[in-house]
Amino acid sequence: MDESEFNALAERELAGIEMAIESCGAGIDAEMKPGGVLELEFESGAKIIINRHSIAKEIWVAARSGGFHFRPVDGQWIAARDGSELYSVLSSLVGDQLGRMVEIRPVR
Repeated sequence: MDESEFNALAERELAGIEMAIESCGAGIDAEMKPGGVLELEFESGAKIIINRHSIAKEIWVAARSGGFHFRPVDGQWIAARDGSELYSVLSSLVGDQLGRMVEIRPVR
């Protein structure tokens, strides 16, 4: 996959994440920024930043608990470190910020 193909794939996924966040009912402000950056802001002022990293061909997630890198594998985004799936990790991270369980699912 070349860089332009990756960027198109990652942009679609970021838009999907934004829709999933908005539809999960958690009251999180999701805002797409230039350059493939999705910023999630919570009422507390805490943020989770999700962005595409074209050179590594990964989606990166930065949260209070750390950083995570995901690569496209068979139609999913899988963590390089432990094989976890992007939406599962996002559910945990968002839940940690809110102090309650939240399920973030792809909107397809």
